[in-house]
Amino acid sequence: MQRIERTFAGRRLVIETGRMAKQAAGSAVVQFGETMVLAAVTVSDTESPLPFFPLLVEYKDKAYAAGKIPGGFIKREGRPSDPEILKARIIDRSIRPLFPEGFKNEVQVFIYVVSADQENDADVMALVAASYAINSSKIRLWGRSPAFASDASRRSGFSTRRSSSFLTVTWTSCSPRPKTR
Repeated sequence: MQRIERTFAGRRLVIETGRMAKQAAGSAVVQFGETMVLAAVTVSDTESPLPFFPLLVEYKDKAYAAGKIPGGFIKREGRPSDPEILKARIIDRSIRPLFPEGFKNEVQVFIYVVSADQENDADVMALVAASYAINSSKIRLWGRSPAFASDASRRSGFSTRRSSSFLTVTWTSCSPRPKTR
């Protein structure tokens, strides 16, 4: 088990590999504040006959992670929601270039939000966890470094960037975009 612990933006950032999901090829737990994300990677031993690289990324953000229990008409959490699908696609598009050319073994990346506070976004930590889980597996990435995530947005002339939930605001001299109808 490897553990990296740093103070980032006044909070503790902890990255652990090999602590949970020991039967997976690689796993990583990333914790920032009270938000904790688990990523587990499995890899097939044989090459796939498919003409493309078979990579599956599954992102699960259950209600229990935030301490909520579904009630009323909807009692269970069924298929992934649209934000979960979009987060899985962002992670897929970010980690796909890390794999070497011609790599055709089937790879599955499962990301679970274990606990979530309402302050830190889990999607940024999910990409970091997935990248570290892949690096801790038996997949050789040929010298490529782990991916890093950052949120960026633009509101009325201000450019905001949040790197792993650390918010920095800088003024830009550009005028805001015109409103579209």
